[in-house]
Amino acid sequence: MTKNPLQTGLLGFPYRSPQQVREDLLARREIALLDVREEDPHAQAHPLFAANLPYGRIELDAYAKLPRRDVPIVVLDGGEGLAVSAASRLRQLGYTDVSLLAGGVAGWQAAGGELFRDVNVPSKAFGELVEAKRHTPSLSAPEVQALIDSGEDIVILDARRYDEYQTMSIPGSFSVPGAELALRARELAPDPKTQIIVNCAGRTRSIIGTQSLINAGIPNPVAALRNGTIGWTLARQKLEHGKSRTYPPASESNRLTAAGDARLLADRAGVRRLDRAGLDALKADASRTTSLFDVRAPAEFRDGRLPGFRSAPGGQLVQETEQFAPMRGARIVLADSDGVRANLTAHWLAQMNHEVYVIDGLQAADFNVTEAWADQLPPHPEVREVGADTLAQWLAAAPGDTVLLDFTSGVNYKKRHIPGAWFALRSELPAVVSKLAPGAKRYVLTCGSSLLARYVVADLRALTDVPIHVLAGGTLAWAAAGLPLEEGPTRLASPLIDRYRRPYEGTDNQDEAMQAYLDWEFGLVEQLGRDGTHGFVVV
Repeated sequence: MTKNPLQTGLLGFPYRSPQQVREDLLARREIALLDVREEDPHAQAHPLFAANLPYGRIELDAYAKLPRRDVPIVVLDGGEGLAVSAASRLRQLGYTDVSLLAGGVAGWQAAGGELFRDVNVPSKAFGELVEAKRHTPSLSAPEVQALIDSGEDIVILDARRYDEYQTMSIPGSFSVPGAELALRARELAPDPKTQIIVNCAGRTRSIIGTQSLINAGIPNPVAALRNGTIGWTLARQKLEHGKSRTYPPASESNRLTAAGDARLLADRAGVRRLDRAGLDALKADASRTTSLFDVRAPAEFRDGRLPGFRSAPGGQLVQETEQFAPMRGARIVLADSDGVRANLTAHWLAQMNHEVYVIDGLQAADFNVTEAWADQLPPHPEVREVGADTLAQWLAAAPGDTVLLDFTSGVNYKKRHIPGAWFALRSELPAVVSKLAPGAKRYVLTCGSSLLARYVVADLRALTDVPIHVLAGGTLAWAAAGLPLEEGPTRLASPLIDRYRRPYEGTDNQDEAMQAYLDWEFGLVEQLGRDGTHGFVVV
């Protein structure tokens, strides 16, 4: 039996006008402007500083990204009704200052606000502004290919994440994620006459990486690969796949040189300094949000960390700032063990109008917490569990009796899922229930580990009286039991909108999409000017 979905009333949630939000942004008051739609609709149109916090993952993400429970939160959607659901859930999670953006996305635009496409837009727009202000040098894909073919003295440094580099890379390049560049470049190009070329997938990390080395005083000539692997592909030049070339350890003399340069950069950008006592004072201040980030490489973080510091490799923190720290006006504290990566990262964040601090004098021995990091999560409702073997028996005996819903990401679902499982989005749950197996005797929910599935149970209980179970251990436990799996988008109860497909991802991109992406990036500086809320300053 299907219930009528309970429509949560708007009573109790104040509206905040676009003008009020704009005033908060300009005044650098703390505010978390949250777009709670799935990533693809978010990427189609949103205000510049609307961070994507999808309703479907809200329990998994909220405490990590919004550590202060009384932070001012403004929730928006595109008219789907998710803003009210998300506001209700945030209140249940203990957040006390939650409001709705009046009119949502349409209201922002109607009030004269600028709407932006894509993801990580503040960081990408900032990168374009840096190039416009600093005239960051670049070389085209054919020019770089000619240098390679003629055997010139060059080194190509890929500033993306290592997994992106492994997917596809420029021939002969090394993986040196953004924050590592100033620390590692002298090891890979010890001769100051060697031409250094920095690339990413598109433009932003190439620009920021190149300008990082220039700002840091690297003596070599440095240039960005113009338009990254997109430009390389559009030029019909071959990429490599599955490569593992990376950087060597930094010598102590090069580290000291890089640390001195990075410190000067950070000071010039207005980065603030902390010692351990100052850090304790910031952490004790309950009136402000203070986010703590370890900007070293993920492997170093796993080997040992500072208490309370999350892993945020510096290059990605600059590239995806609103995903790590969605609160504008909050404080950001960075730590490293070398005096280079935190200062270099901080000097960019400060120019992006963040209040940012670096802890001075940390050594490798200070990173001595070896316990694996675990996010704080809210308690989930009591659920009935079913084991993998029992579920297999149910599906084999009477497949129509059991509706199996998989709440993993669309990417993971296509890679593998339990035969008969339906891909479902929590944000689309009423539509899922209305169209699937009205005569079912039970629902079984799963995802990778069933962690998210447990939180979905309460939503589903509001929609149906049919018994609900959660697969113990999720699809991972099913696979570990040796039970069959299938791949592909075989059963879609929801559209695959939980992730926006970047035009530079994968190896099957269309020329038109890649060129359109570049054209969009070229127009970001003009959009920033129309928006007027960013406060970016390029030093």
